[in-house]
Formats: sequence, C-alpha cells, structure tokens
Amino acid sequence: MIVPEADEVEIGSDVVTDPVGTYEVSSEVVEITLDGAEVLATLTSPVGAPELRPGVVFMHGAGTGSHTNFTEQAVAMASAGVYVLVPAKRLDTYTTASRNYPAMAQDYLVSWRFLRDRDGVDPSRVGVYGESEGAWIAPVAAVIEPRVAFVALVSAPVVPPREQIAFAADQYLRNVGVPDALLRAIPRGIGAQPPGGGFEYADFDAVPWLRQLHQPVLMVYGTADVSMPIVQGPLVLQDAIAEVGNDALTVRYFEGANHGLRVDGELADGFLDVLARWVLGLPETAEAAPHVAGAQPEQQFRAAPVDHPRWYANGDMLVWTLFASVVLLAAGPLVWFGGRVVTLLRRREPRRLPPPLARYTAATGMSAVAVLVVFVAYVAYVADLALNYRTDDLVVNGGWVALHALGILAVAVGVRSVDAAVNAWRTLGGRKLALGHATVWWTTHVGAMSLLLICAYWGVFPTLF
Repeated sequence: MIVPEADEVEIGSDVVTDPVGTYEVSSEVVEITLDGAEVLATLTSPVGAPELRPGVVFMHGAGTGSHTNFTEQAVAMASAGVYVLVPAKRLDTYTTASRNYPAMAQDYLVSWRFLRDRDGVDPSRVGVYGESEGAWIAPVAAVIEPRVAFVALVSAPVVPPREQIAFAADQYLRNVGVPDALLRAIPRGIGAQPPGGGFEYADFDAVPWLRQLHQPVLMVYGTADVSMPIVQGPLVLQDAIAEVGNDALTVRYFEGANHGLRVDGELADGFLDVLARWVLGLPETAEAAPHVAGAQPEQQFRAAPVDHPRWYANGDMLVWTLFASVVLLAAGPLVWFGGRVVTLLRRREPRRLPPPLARYTAATGMSAVAVLVVFVAYVAYVADLALNYRTDDLVVNGGWVALHALGILAVAVGVRSVDAAVNAWRTLGGRKLALGHATVWWTTHVGAMSLLLICAYWGVFPTLF
C-alpha cells in the first residue's frame, strides 16, 4: 500500500528553480540519423536562458509517435529553462507483432546524444522521459548509457506487457460489471500465444533493468488511470532500484487524472510545474521530501503473471480449431447440395434423410453457429462499453443470461438430433444411411460439437463453481 506523505504535489527542497513561463520559447525541426533510418525531431529551447541548462528526451507511448506530440509538455518545460527533444518513433522496426525495447532504447539514445551536444545544454544534466510504453524503454536507455542524468516515468506499467494488458482488461470489464465467468476468460485469451507467432515483447520484464538503475527517478500517475497498476508499479520499482542502493524515487499522484495525465481534456493542474522543477532542481529534488505526495491512489487487484493455456487453445490452434469447426459445418450443406445436383442431372428422384433427421441436423448446425455469433457480438459490445467508459446493465447481465440459455438450447437440440438419429437407425432395421446422408449428418454434428466446445472454453456455458 502507498500512503502519500502530503496532499500537495509540489516538489520540495530549498533549491531555487525558474518556474514555468520564465522564458520565451523557440522550436525547430531537426533530423536524427539512426542506424538504418532517419526520423524527425522537434527541439524546443528556452530563449535567453543563462548558463548551461538541463535537457530531456521524450519517449513515446503506444498511442503517440510523431515529433509533434508532447507540445504542451515541451513548451512548458522550455519556458522554465529545460531543452526538450521529441523525436518521432521509429516505425520500420515497430509493428503490432514485433517490438524490441532494448533496440528502441538504442535509437532514443541517438537523440539523447544529439541533445547532449547542443549549444546551451549541460551534457551532464540530460535525462529521459518515458510515458506509458515509453516507461519500459526509458530505464533500459538509462542502464545502457549510465551518463543519462535522470529518468521521468509517466503512467508507467513497470510490470511486463502481458500482465499489464490482462490487468487493464480486467479493470475495464469490472467497471462495466461483466459476469465473473467472462473475467476468468481474460487470462485464457491474453495468456495465449497469438496465431502466427510474434509478440515476444509481451513478456518483456523491466525488473532486471531496474535493478541496475542508479539515476534518480520521478514517477507520475493519475488516480483515474484504471489501465495501470498505480500502486504496485512504484512499489516494484522501489524494491528493484534499492538493490543497487538507489533510493532517489519521487512519486506524485494527480486526483482524477487519466492515463494521459488529463482531467476533462486538460493536463492535470500542477503536473508541468512538478516535472519542470524536479528536473531543474536535481540532484537536490531527488532526495527532497515528500517523496510520495498527491491524491490517495487505489488499486484493488494486483497485476499478476498470466498462465499460458494448453496446446489446444494456444497459438495457431486458436485458428485451426475454429477453422476446422466451420469447415465441417459448411461441408454438410455442400455435400447435400452436390447430391441434389447429381440426382437432378441423372433425372432421379432425390433420396432424403428420414423426416426428423433433416430438420434436426439443420437445427443443430444453425444453433451452434448462433451461439458463436451471439457470443462474438456480446464480447464486441462489452468491449465497446469498456473502452468508452460506459455501462449497460441490461445488455451486460441480461445478454449473458440469454447467451447461456442459447448455449443450453443448442446442446439440447444436438442431443435431440442424436436421439432422432438412433431412433431412425432402429427404424431402418440397422441399415446404414447412404454415404452422402451419413456425411451430411456426421460433419454437421461433429462441427457443431467442436464449435460448442470452443464456446464452452470461453465461458459461454454456466458452471456450478
């Protein structure tokens, strides 16, 4: 548990620093040459600031990537006397399935060296700022390059990406009020290896890097950020850096601020002042009390490791099991249609399944498909509610009950269909069905059973425990 030492977020220490708004600001776009690529960067500078000044390189989260991002932060910090460089995110090596955080840190360090060597910048006072995903990268850069002066982490996950995603999904869905069965399905989905491979970065662990971090650290969170472990994160980082004797950790919590440190669309009041003063006042501000201040953070559940599911629900099997089920279900109608075409071409009277089998077979296939379609629609609607911070108890709870009922009905239809087939076989005196009829019946029922088993794995059917 974390208990702020003070309600006010101001950074302590008797050191005198220039406040935000002291200097005029100028901006220019520069080009940074990386290993195999070039990116643009925006350099924001204080005009007329005396002596050598500190500098900071901004590292993007997953939702930003342009050199034009972080303009408010850059202008505010520059107006207090800090040089700010915002490089664009390198995108030729950054995809949904593939991200290499140590390699990204190396790229950002090229920008760090560029800023360090600029006129007016104190080369011993240039640090890094990482926001969200960038907070995984910033400590890595500081370990690779020990001359990085400080590390500022905003909305930092700290825990591995897979754990953070599972935590965020769980929190969003709890806010919507989804049933527990759907919450239990989250680890099954997030713990699975996606089809086609990739996503190795989902298990990136920052702790081994944090255990080598000797620089002072500022962590900032909004108390309304439900996607991040806002209590657990600082505690994990504090324990990790303590292993190298580093106790220079400052934490600030802003009341009602979201993941982007915004309240009603505006940056949280005082955030820019905290950031600028902490950077300008180093090293004194790194040790200044209060170390933890602001609003009281709350985190009800821990971000925890996610188990990998069994082979039949992992990796490519996620696709192949569903694909096989759909193929089997589609094979029945195709065989039936092909048989009808052949009989018509041969001018023969078409042979039909015994009367109850045809309708029960069709009902079995259609009911299984209906369960899957309704389940997907339900999950999509719930996800939309969660991402837009809305609730709809009627659909969330009523829809889940209706989905259970539909699943039970589909099973009942399948059982009745099998019973009808057994009765028909007895009526025929044990004679076998025609090959085409048998193919239609078996492919439809096996496909339906497979589809319902997939739905059961994701919690569609009610459980006793």
